[in-house]
Amino acid sequence: MRITQTLRTSTAVAWMVASLAVAVAAPVAAQSATPVQNRVVMQVSDNDPAKWNLALNNARNLQADLGANNVQIEIVAYGPGISMLKSDSVVGNRIGEALSSGVRIEACENTMRGQKLAKSDMLNGIGYVGAGVVEIMQKQQQGWAYLRP
Repeated sequence: MRITQTLRTSTAVAWMVASLAVAVAAPVAAQSATPVQNRVVMQVSDNDPAKWNLALNNARNLQADLGANNVQIEIVAYGPGISMLKSDSVVGNRIGEALSSGVRIEACENTMRGQKLAKSDMLNGIGYVGAGVVEIMQKQQQGWAYLRP
């Protein structure tokens, strides 16, 4: 009888200790969790300075409203839109400002091959992806918001 009572008491104490550990650990884990960051991928497939300016304005506004450290922004250019990423682009200065503020701007290498463009033809600082449409699709699958200005 005494051994059974001791085992019951030991089991009860073990359960209480385990419950207390979970109760204490849960709030600590919640406090140390990294906040979810806002992520936006934008498509620009038009050879139109107005469309590019709209995309760049959207990026600037997102950073201003959410805080530049609280949002990841990627602009993916393919098709005719890639012309605005060439070194002689009329929106080149604005693209440079966006890059400096942390916006990633990616050129589609499929489009570049189709238009016989080399990286030396493009603005400095931009990135490159194999296929623009695949990049956008994968970002959406990863939970990124999608915008098309």
